[in-house]
Amino acid sequence: MKQGKVYLVGAGPGDPGLITVKGLACLKQAEVIVYDRLVDESILKEAGANAEKIYVGKSDRLHVQEQDSINKLLLEKAREGKIVVRLKGGDPFVLGRGGEEAQALATHGIPFEVVPGVSSAVAVPAYAGIPVTHRGIASSFTVVTGHKASEKGESDIEWGKLSAGADTLVILMGIGNLVNLVDQLIRNNKPSSTPVAVITHGTTGRQRCVTGTLQDIIEKVKSENLQPPSVVVVGDVVRLRKHLKWFDK
Repeated sequence: MKQGKVYLVGAGPGDPGLITVKGLACLKQAEVIVYDRLVDESILKEAGANAEKIYVGKSDRLHVQEQDSINKLLLEKAREGKIVVRLKGGDPFVLGRGGEEAQALATHGIPFEVVPGVSSAVAVPAYAGIPVTHRGIASSFTVVTGHKASEKGESDIEWGKLSAGADTLVILMGIGNLVNLVDQLIRNNKPSSTPVAVITHGTTGRQRCVTGTLQDIIEKVKSENLQPPSVVVVGDVVRLRKHLKWFDK
Protein backbone atom coordinates (compact mmCIF):
# COMPACT_ATOMS: atom_id res chain seq x y z
CA MET A 1 0.00 0.00 0.00
CA LYS A 2 1.26 3.47 -0.87
CA GLN A 3 2.05 5.99 1.86
CA GLY A 4 -0.77 8.41 2.61
CA LYS A 5 -0.22 12.10 3.25
CA VAL A 6 -2.26 14.99 4.66
CA TYR A 7 -2.14 18.57 3.43
CA LEU A 8 -3.48 21.15 5.91
CA VAL A 9 -4.65 23.80 3.44
CA GLY A 10 -5.92 27.29 4.18
CA ALA A 11 -8.84 28.10 1.87
CA GLY A 12 -8.77 31.82 2.65
CA PRO A 13 -11.41 34.01 4.29
CA GLY A 14 -14.42 33.43 2.04
CA ASP A 15 -13.79 34.84 -1.43
CA PRO A 16 -12.84 31.70 -3.40
CA GLY A 17 -10.38 33.77 -5.42
CA LEU A 18 -8.19 34.16 -2.34
CA ILE A 19 -7.08 30.53 -2.09
CA THR A 20 -3.39 30.16 -2.95
CA VAL A 21 -1.98 28.58 -6.11
CA LYS A 22 -0.45 25.79 -4.00
CA GLY A 23 -3.75 25.23 -2.22
CA LEU A 24 -5.48 24.72 -5.58
CA ALA A 25 -2.76 22.32 -6.69
CA CYS A 26 -3.34 20.24 -3.55
CA LEU A 27 -7.08 20.13 -4.23
CA LYS A 28 -6.54 18.86 -7.76
CA GLN A 29 -4.51 15.88 -6.55
CA ALA A 30 -6.59 15.10 -3.45
CA GLU A 31 -8.32 11.75 -3.08
CA VAL A 32 -10.11 12.86 0.09
CA ILE A 33 -11.13 16.42 1.05
CA VAL A 34 -12.17 17.12 4.64
CA TYR A 35 -13.64 20.62 4.70
CA ASP A 36 -15.07 23.21 7.08
CA ARG A 37 -18.27 25.26 7.25
CA LEU A 38 -16.63 28.53 6.19
CA VAL A 39 -15.07 27.10 3.02
CA ASP A 40 -16.79 28.40 -0.12
CA GLU A 41 -18.03 25.18 -1.71
CA SER A 42 -17.31 26.47 -5.23
CA ILE A 43 -13.66 25.77 -4.42
CA LEU A 44 -14.49 22.07 -4.23
CA LYS A 45 -15.16 22.08 -7.98
CA GLU A 46 -11.40 22.25 -8.44
CA ALA A 47 -11.07 18.75 -7.02
CA GLY A 48 -10.94 15.64 -9.15
CA ALA A 49 -14.24 14.02 -10.10
CA ASN A 50 -13.54 10.98 -7.92
CA ALA A 51 -12.38 12.81 -4.80
CA GLU A 52 -14.28 11.92 -1.63
CA LYS A 53 -15.63 15.07 0.05
CA ILE A 54 -16.36 14.96 3.77
CA TYR A 55 -18.02 17.91 5.54
CA VAL A 56 -16.98 18.45 9.15
CA GLY A 57 -18.22 22.01 9.66
CA LYS A 58 -18.43 23.52 13.12
CA SER A 59 -20.22 26.58 14.47
CA ASP A 60 -20.86 28.00 17.93
CA ARG A 61 -24.05 25.96 18.33
CA LEU A 62 -23.47 22.91 16.14
CA HIS A 63 -20.54 20.58 15.67
CA VAL A 64 -21.00 18.06 12.88
CA GLN A 65 -17.89 16.36 14.25
CA GLU A 66 -15.85 17.12 17.34
CA GLN A 67 -12.15 17.89 16.92
CA ASP A 68 -11.00 14.49 18.19
CA SER A 69 -13.20 12.81 15.59
CA ILE A 70 -11.74 14.98 12.84
CA ASN A 71 -8.23 14.07 13.94
CA LYS A 72 -9.11 10.37 13.84
CA LEU A 73 -10.68 10.77 10.39
CA LEU A 74 -7.50 12.31 9.00
CA LEU A 75 -5.43 9.49 10.47
CA GLU A 76 -7.79 6.84 9.11
CA LYS A 77 -7.81 8.17 5.55
CA ALA A 78 -4.03 8.68 5.48
CA ARG A 79 -3.49 5.12 6.75
CA GLU A 80 -5.54 3.92 3.79
CA GLY A 81 -2.79 5.38 1.60
CA LYS A 82 -4.90 8.35 0.50
CA ILE A 83 -3.80 11.88 -0.37
CA VAL A 84 -5.91 13.92 2.02
CA VAL A 85 -6.58 17.66 1.94
CA ARG A 86 -7.84 19.14 5.20
CA LEU A 87 -9.41 22.32 3.83
CA LYS A 88 -9.81 24.98 6.50
CA GLY A 89 -11.20 28.51 6.38
CA GLY A 90 -8.61 31.29 6.56
CA ASP A 91 -5.19 30.05 7.66
CA PRO A 92 -4.83 26.65 9.38
CA PHE A 93 -2.63 28.00 12.17
CA VAL A 94 -4.54 31.23 12.97
CA LEU A 95 -7.22 30.26 15.49
CA GLY A 96 -8.09 27.33 13.24
CA ARG A 97 -6.96 24.36 15.35
CA GLY A 98 -4.65 23.31 12.54
CA GLY A 99 -1.86 22.98 15.07
CA GLU A 100 -3.86 20.33 16.94
CA GLU A 101 -4.40 18.38 13.73
CA ALA A 102 -0.71 18.63 12.86
CA GLN A 103 0.17 17.36 16.34
CA ALA A 104 -2.09 14.34 15.91
CA LEU A 105 -0.52 13.52 12.55
CA ALA A 106 3.03 13.98 13.83
CA THR A 107 2.35 11.81 16.90
CA HIS A 108 1.19 8.94 14.71
CA GLY A 109 3.93 9.30 12.11
CA ILE A 110 1.69 10.49 9.27
CA PRO A 111 3.47 12.73 6.71
CA PHE A 112 1.88 16.13 6.35
CA GLU A 113 2.42 19.60 4.89
CA VAL A 114 0.94 22.93 5.93
CA VAL A 115 -0.24 25.20 3.12
CA PRO A 116 -0.85 28.64 4.66
CA GLY A 117 -3.94 30.58 3.69
CA VAL A 118 -5.00 34.22 3.66
CA SER A 119 -6.22 34.89 7.18
CA SER A 120 -9.54 36.62 7.80
CA ALA A 121 -7.71 38.64 10.46
CA VAL A 122 -6.17 40.82 7.74
CA ALA A 123 -8.27 40.08 4.65
CA VAL A 124 -11.70 40.89 6.08
CA PRO A 125 -10.66 44.31 7.43
CA ALA A 126 -8.95 44.98 4.08
CA TYR A 127 -12.17 44.22 2.18
CA ALA A 128 -13.94 46.64 4.53
CA GLY A 129 -11.39 49.37 3.74
CA ILE A 130 -9.60 49.06 7.07
CA PRO A 131 -5.82 48.49 7.02
CA VAL A 132 -4.78 46.85 10.28
CA THR A 133 -1.61 48.98 10.26
CA HIS A 134 -1.14 52.46 8.83
CA ARG A 135 1.77 54.86 9.10
CA GLY A 136 1.15 57.45 11.78
CA ILE A 137 -1.88 55.61 13.16
CA ALA A 138 -1.01 51.99 13.98
CA SER A 139 2.32 50.18 13.80
CA SER A 140 1.10 46.95 15.42
CA PHE A 141 -1.92 44.69 15.53
CA THR A 142 -2.97 41.77 17.71
CA VAL A 143 -5.29 38.91 16.80
CA VAL A 144 -7.38 37.30 19.52
CA THR A 145 -10.32 34.90 19.72
CA GLY A 146 -13.68 36.28 20.75
CA HIS A 147 -14.87 32.95 22.13
CA LYS A 148 -15.00 32.44 25.87
CA ALA A 149 -11.77 30.73 26.74
CA SER A 150 -12.70 28.67 29.79
CA GLU A 151 -15.44 26.25 30.75
CA LYS A 152 -16.52 28.63 33.51
CA GLY A 153 -17.34 31.29 30.94
CA GLU A 154 -14.46 33.44 32.13
CA SER A 155 -11.83 34.65 29.70
CA ASP A 156 -8.19 33.75 30.27
CA ILE A 157 -7.13 36.52 27.87
CA GLU A 158 -5.16 39.33 29.51
CA TRP A 159 -7.36 42.18 28.35
CA GLY A 160 -5.44 44.75 30.36
CA LYS A 161 -2.28 44.10 28.37
CA LEU A 162 -4.18 44.00 25.09
CA SER A 163 -5.99 47.25 25.81
CA ALA A 164 -2.74 49.07 26.43
CA GLY A 165 -0.38 47.22 24.11
CA ALA A 166 -2.08 46.84 20.73
CA ASP A 167 -2.57 49.73 18.31
CA THR A 168 -5.17 47.65 16.46
CA LEU A 169 -7.07 44.76 18.02
CA VAL A 170 -8.59 42.18 15.65
CA ILE A 171 -11.08 39.84 17.31
CA LEU A 172 -12.15 36.74 15.39
CA MET A 173 -15.45 35.01 16.16
CA GLY A 174 -16.42 37.83 18.47
CA ILE A 175 -19.95 38.91 17.58
CA GLY A 176 -21.67 36.36 19.83
CA ASN A 177 -19.67 37.61 22.79
CA LEU A 178 -19.57 41.29 21.83
CA VAL A 179 -21.15 42.59 25.05
CA ASN A 180 -18.52 40.91 27.20
CA LEU A 181 -15.68 41.93 24.88
CA VAL A 182 -16.67 45.58 24.99
CA ASP A 183 -17.07 45.40 28.76
CA GLN A 184 -13.60 43.87 29.17
CA LEU A 185 -11.95 46.54 27.05
CA ILE A 186 -13.66 49.46 28.80
CA ARG A 187 -12.98 47.98 32.25
CA ASN A 188 -9.33 47.74 31.26
CA ASN A 189 -9.12 51.45 30.44
CA LYS A 190 -9.77 51.42 26.70
CA PRO A 191 -11.53 54.77 26.05
CA SER A 192 -15.21 54.36 25.24
CA SER A 193 -14.62 56.69 22.26
CA THR A 194 -12.32 54.11 20.60
CA PRO A 195 -13.53 53.33 17.04
CA VAL A 196 -14.88 49.84 16.37
CA ALA A 197 -15.94 48.00 13.22
CA VAL A 198 -17.90 44.75 13.12
CA ILE A 199 -17.69 42.96 9.77
CA THR A 200 -19.76 39.88 8.96
CA HIS A 201 -19.41 37.43 6.06
CA GLY A 202 -16.26 39.26 5.05
CA THR A 203 -14.85 39.08 1.48
CA THR A 204 -18.12 37.60 0.16
CA GLY A 205 -21.17 39.09 -1.52
CA ARG A 206 -22.93 38.97 1.86
CA GLN A 207 -20.36 41.21 3.56
CA ARG A 208 -21.75 43.83 5.92
CA CYS A 209 -19.90 46.31 8.10
CA VAL A 210 -21.10 48.47 10.97
CA THR A 211 -18.86 51.07 12.58
CA GLY A 212 -19.14 52.94 15.85
CA THR A 213 -17.29 53.23 19.13
CA LEU A 214 -17.00 51.03 22.18
CA GLN A 215 -19.76 53.14 23.65
CA ASP A 216 -22.39 52.53 20.95
CA ILE A 217 -21.29 49.53 18.83
CA ILE A 218 -23.43 47.00 20.72
CA GLU A 219 -26.66 48.85 19.97
CA LYS A 220 -25.65 49.42 16.36
CA VAL A 221 -24.92 45.74 15.81
CA LYS A 222 -28.26 44.78 17.40
CA SER A 223 -30.07 47.31 15.24
CA GLU A 224 -28.53 45.90 12.05
CA ASN A 225 -29.02 42.29 13.22
CA LEU A 226 -25.52 41.23 12.20
CA GLN A 227 -24.85 37.50 12.37
CA PRO A 228 -21.67 35.34 12.44
CA PRO A 229 -19.12 34.76 11.05
CA SER A 230 -17.55 38.04 12.08
CA VAL A 231 -14.37 40.02 12.53
CA VAL A 232 -14.26 42.87 15.04
CA VAL A 233 -11.65 45.60 14.61
CA VAL A 234 -10.87 47.98 17.49
CA GLY A 235 -8.63 50.99 16.97
CA ASP A 236 -8.12 54.28 15.18
CA VAL A 237 -7.56 52.58 11.80
CA VAL A 238 -11.34 52.04 11.66
CA ARG A 239 -11.69 55.75 10.79
CA LEU A 240 -9.95 55.09 7.46
CA ARG A 241 -12.92 53.06 6.24
CA LYS A 242 -14.78 56.25 5.39
CA HIS A 243 -12.33 56.91 2.56
CA LEU A 244 -11.09 53.42 1.69
CA LYS A 245 -14.24 51.27 1.48
CA TRP A 246 -13.64 49.91 -2.00
CA PHE A 247 -15.48 46.57 -1.83
CA ASP A 248 -18.83 48.16 -0.89
CA LYS A 249 -18.86 49.84 -4.28
